[in-house]
Amino acid sequence: MAKKVAVYLCSGCGLGEGLNLEALAKVATKEYKIEIVKTHSALCSAEGRQLIQEDIEKEGVDGVVIAGCSPRVNTEVFDFGPNVIVERVNLREQGIWCHPPGDEDTQMLAEDQLRMGIVKAKDAQVPEPYKVEDISKTILVIGGGLAGITAALEAAKANYPVVLVEKNEELGGWAARLYKQVTLKPPYNRLEEPDIKERIKAVEANPNIKVYTSAKVEKISGAPGLFDATISTKNGTVTERVGAIVLATGAVPYDASKLEHLGFGRFPNVITTDMLEEMARQGKIVRPSDGKEAKSVAFILCAGSRDPEHLPYCSASCCVDSLRQALYFKEKDPDTAVYIFYRDLRAPGQHEYLYKRVQEEGVIFFRSDNTQIEEGSNNRLVIRAKDVLANEDVIVEDVDLVVLATGMVPTTALGEMIVVGAEEEEEKGKKEEGPLVRPDIYFRCDLLNLEYRQGPELPTLKYGFPDSHFICFPYETRRTGIYAAGTVRAPMDMRTTIIDATGAALKAIQCLELTAQGMAVHPRSLDTSYPEFNLTQCTQCKRCTVECPFGALNEDEKANPLPNPTRCRRCATCMGACPQRAISFKNYNVNMIGNMVKAIEVPEEDEEKPRIVIFACENDAYPALDMAGIKRLNLSPWIRVIPLRCLGSMNLIWIADALAKGIDGVLLLGCKHGEDYQCHFVKGSELCNYRLSKIKETLDRLALESDRVRMVQVEIMDYHRLPEIIEDFAKRLEEVGPNPYKGF
Repeated sequence: MAKKVAVYLCSGCGLGEGLNLEALAKVATKEYKIEIVKTHSALCSAEGRQLIQEDIEKEGVDGVVIAGCSPRVNTEVFDFGPNVIVERVNLREQGIWCHPPGDEDTQMLAEDQLRMGIVKAKDAQVPEPYKVEDISKTILVIGGGLAGITAALEAAKANYPVVLVEKNEELGGWAARLYKQVTLKPPYNRLEEPDIKERIKAVEANPNIKVYTSAKVEKISGAPGLFDATISTKNGTVTERVGAIVLATGAVPYDASKLEHLGFGRFPNVITTDMLEEMARQGKIVRPSDGKEAKSVAFILCAGSRDPEHLPYCSASCCVDSLRQALYFKEKDPDTAVYIFYRDLRAPGQHEYLYKRVQEEGVIFFRSDNTQIEEGSNNRLVIRAKDVLANEDVIVEDVDLVVLATGMVPTTALGEMIVVGAEEEEEKGKKEEGPLVRPDIYFRCDLLNLEYRQGPELPTLKYGFPDSHFICFPYETRRTGIYAAGTVRAPMDMRTTIIDATGAALKAIQCLELTAQGMAVHPRSLDTSYPEFNLTQCTQCKRCTVECPFGALNEDEKANPLPNPTRCRRCATCMGACPQRAISFKNYNVNMIGNMVKAIEVPEEDEEKPRIVIFACENDAYPALDMAGIKRLNLSPWIRVIPLRCLGSMNLIWIADALAKGIDGVLLLGCKHGEDYQCHFVKGSELCNYRLSKIKETLDRLALESDRVRMVQVEIMDYHRLPEIIEDFAKRLEEVGPNPYKGF
């Protein structure tokens, strides 16, 4: 804990005019016996910062409370080193900018926020980074296709050792099977020889890259900086110590045998883009039925993609692949009739130039619905469709070859689907009568073979792609230190794959460097705290190991949680899950937040000034509250805001503390959750919602109404909704009446 706390009040940005700073100073000096309390017109200025720095150096201040602007701004200005605790009290964005300046209620709000800031600073301890000895800075890349090769080359260029594992005898993957590729250079509309061979030569010539072909990862144990990968090769088994992992195992074409309604398997001259590519590489594109050269060809786009019965998503590269293959025919014989039937043609970025050239070459496009394929005479095909642009039926006869542009399925979605934690969740639901949190889903795809309690592969989204947060954190999977790149992460074309693999390599490097310093990688980047476990209080309930979204906890032989600190993302979900309060962080713990709640002044009932505590997720809800202030939206004067790392860290004891204190209502604002989630910690908001389902028992025990606690999902751009959300909750509290515990 801080030995000497000082409070600094900023009078700039209208704070001096909107608040009674002398009264605020008395809160610090009289109530909390703070000896150093100073006011400055611009604490964020060089002079203001120097004022604080001098007190740190000369007065021995090691706890700094800054009452002024939001903690989301001027973060570097108010960084006084790792040994000084800094607590920011938001009096601007969530004070005078969204409440009337000079008003009694605004002053009371500012004083309560200052009380909570002082209490938090007093309870906090300086985090001690968890530093790993003998950390490895080698990067393991699994998959030797375009994404894997690019990731390996980029990491090696940055002077990091790389171990590249490829299951086939040769590197190259899908890109090595191409006849031609679209040029990556201007004018972007030509076809050229695939450059994958040059990339392979660069890998083989780079001394920083160790390559294993005909190899497979048998198992991976450990954590970031300390992964041990057991690899089976042609010559036996080897173990490599690595610090981070890039998964670049790519995707496979959708099973065309499921597309019988488009003629595949029924008509021999209906093939897939992959089959056409192989023919082109062999030097002759022919009709499978009789070996004759194809003189007319039709491409059917979205064959199985964007279809709820097959692949609900767009496979991204199918359109471009069909445009490229259409030029195979036109470059060889301009008189070849080529048709493209599409729903929506997608040629992103520079591929627009390719699209224009294909048009100029005479390829005929139909935007069509309900495309049907029939067999005519001499094994030729007839295509019937509805041209939605011309609003007329189209019939194309005597087609030699129909090519289905099948979508892509990530390798992480292959094999048997496994649901992790389903039995434990079901048992928990029976005991506690609450809705179940969606367990992690993964496929037994035999790629990573992790020795994690939570399962051997990566948890996946509903389409089978591994991801941690598809909006804010691309590349990052739900297993810290393991980054997905290329088409295993999302459908993409070659250009995007190269960019994607470079990004994944950079994230792996970031992981290595921050882990070496004992810092979190994401989303709480640079955080040096980590959870500490008081195992003497542990009852082996397994809630922390089940609910951790990132596999940061295993279990020992006695079923005690076995933490892996370098896997941890510091969300504190485990802290919120623990009924025994056995888990804490030095600068964030159950008692700290509870003491902040208890620091709020609750007026007597006859004063008619209700109080609402808002627990706001710091990732979306808290910045949304700031945005409301920036936009000068009026918020209820009843609210007192406490930021949480994640609503997953919300412990039910805080609600009990608030209601026992006489607080009239508790509003929890967190990220959206569900299949298309936005929660930065994946499951935090969902877990909080689950825990709240059990709060009725606590409220019944206190003889209080369940309406006094509410959770609302918000995203950062929902700031305009906040006044209405808070006002609706306040009106409901008025109907319910004051908390009967006021004054006790």
